[in-house]
Amino acid sequence: MDNLTYIAFICLSVSLVLMLPLMEKKTRRIMIFMIVGIFSCLFVSELNSLLLRKFHNDIFYVTTTITPVTEEIVKALPILYFAIMVSDDRRTLISCAYAVGVGFAVLENVVVLTQNSENVSILWALVRGFGSGLVHGICTVMVGWGISYIKKRRKLFYCGTFALLSAAIIYHSTYNLLVQSKYHYVGIVLPIITYVPVLLLTGTKREKTS
Repeated sequence: MDNLTYIAFICLSVSLVLMLPLMEKKTRRIMIFMIVGIFSCLFVSELNSLLLRKFHNDIFYVTTTITPVTEEIVKALPILYFAIMVSDDRRTLISCAYAVGVGFAVLENVVVLTQNSENVSILWALVRGFGSGLVHGICTVMVGWGISYIKKRRKLFYCGTFALLSAAIIYHSTYNLLVQSKYHYVGIVLPIITYVPVLLLTGTKREKTS
């Protein structure tokens, strides 16, 4: 991987780590999960690079069938660990899950930017910002939200976790497929129209529990 990716990772993560001692407990937890998301992206970038070479640099095939699997599994692992070992509170899991997704999207956008610096624009930044940020956030929230239900139902935990990961992978793969097809405008809009009901629903849940 290009050293610029590691440079970006260090610049982002070190700055955020230095903020942790100044934060309150709840805010610090969100920031920690965002840093975890950034690190997850670094790890997956290395893994995806190996897989891309394995599949003869077929970017379309890898990004529509392989990377959604690797990325969603790696992003879900810290949320699963937190739910099992620390807390399965729904509001906490949703917030932490979205932080992982956003952290992942931040470094991913930097990686893509460094690889295509000559072909980017303000419009590209807006599309990447809304598209990548929302897709990674929504997929991880989907898993976190679902885990808050199935964690209390042991008979459903394993099959439920598999189903949640499968749903996130399918959604992510669909987005990647659409944005690389002639229907790319549908792909651009998909995360936005998905984010709105998720935002409204989670907002309603917060009002009921507050």
